[in-house]
Amino acid sequence: MFENLSERLERSFKILKGEGKITEINVAETVKDIRRALLDADVSYKVAKEFCDRVKTKALGQNVLTAVKPQQMMVKIVHDELADFMGSDSQDINLKGSPAVVLVAGLNGSGKTTFSGKLALHIKSKKGMKVLLAACDTFRPAAIEQLKVLGEQIQVPVYTEEGEKDPIRIARNAIAKAKSEGVSVVIVDTAGRLAVDQQLMDEISALHDAVRPTETLFVVDAMTGQEAVETAKALNDRLDFDGVVLTKMDGDTRGGAALSIKAVVGKPIKFVSSGEKMEALDIFYPARIADRILGMGDVVSLVEKAQEQFDEKQARELKKKLARDQFTLQDFYNQIQQIKKMGNIKDLAGMIPGMGKALKDVDIDNNAFKGTEAIILSMTPYEREHPEVINGSRRKRIADGSGTSLPEVNKLLKQFEGTRKVMKTAMTGNLMQRMKGFRR
Repeated sequence: MFENLSERLERSFKILKGEGKITEINVAETVKDIRRALLDADVSYKVAKEFCDRVKTKALGQNVLTAVKPQQMMVKIVHDELADFMGSDSQDINLKGSPAVVLVAGLNGSGKTTFSGKLALHIKSKKGMKVLLAACDTFRPAAIEQLKVLGEQIQVPVYTEEGEKDPIRIARNAIAKAKSEGVSVVIVDTAGRLAVDQQLMDEISALHDAVRPTETLFVVDAMTGQEAVETAKALNDRLDFDGVVLTKMDGDTRGGAALSIKAVVGKPIKFVSSGEKMEALDIFYPARIADRILGMGDVVSLVEKAQEQFDEKQARELKKKLARDQFTLQDFYNQIQQIKKMGNIKDLAGMIPGMGKALKDVDIDNNAFKGTEAIILSMTPYEREHPEVINGSRRKRIADGSGTSLPEVNKLLKQFEGTRKVMKTAMTGNLMQRMKGFRR
């Protein structure tokens, strides 16, 4: 996400490298290069020009401290303007009402139905509210079945009416069912089209007027760039929705939609979605995205993702095991499962400052753990708890059972021993530090 834009902006800032102060000449040259970078990222010319004018005005009005280099000052200015252009603060979803009704609109192929499922899981797991999905896309034959599959996957009920073609009737009945069963939120998945046409406008408007949603979200495919922005503007002029959802952020996106949509449409981006995993939905934080664009990483989001998968009881037990040098292959396997739940491995690594650039051309397979998992699962429960008993004949059996080779099994066991030693050393070091503090 944003790799090309990040690289281009970094080159733009180098124009100021070695400069002792900010001048109209070096700022103009830098801003010109920034504008080119934004246009290459599929930001509209009008938005790119307005952004660069603001950066230039702010840069020339700065008294650069002797402790701060012009290059550093420009990075700070661009960061703040990027965050401001994308909306400054995150915007929460409005779930007031009994029940709250969330209307999800979007074009065909934008990821609207998948987002509806992801949002249902997000509300259920993060906010602890009961959710009902309403299958109101009667236009696309597979949409209702897709929503049923997603609902089953996340254990959220889906309201459908077989043979019913009127989305308004389905939505109203779903809301009535939610009221009678004490459901807090109804998410209405609506029909899309290949483009924003009059038929789509009329259908969505009629549905909107009928159910009076507390929140209307428009889902756009981030890979379509300026086309996504124009689509959002066209629908907002008619519907006046509450927020935008950018999907497919893990694809070949240049970032133009994320940078332009707030400035053009005037509505905040509320969520970003990446990947097919139902947990892969994030609240949109403009400042954090600005951090990532400028190669500063996003440690806050990384920590939050880790905390979401954090099991306090399991962590305490693991800490005791490490202190007693009892870390096992089963524990190793459990930790892999926790990491996998956090999301795409390359995206996670990119949240670490400096890692995004380092990993730009590195292909990190999200199935990288499959071989390791297969080897561990081919062991008996006793072998996982007591890896020291795994001799030559057992290793051969494990290799055959996992479809791997003997060298791969040996490599894993060696890596595991190395990991165990490092963790034991870290635990011992922490213990010594605590003892020193106690003596003081």
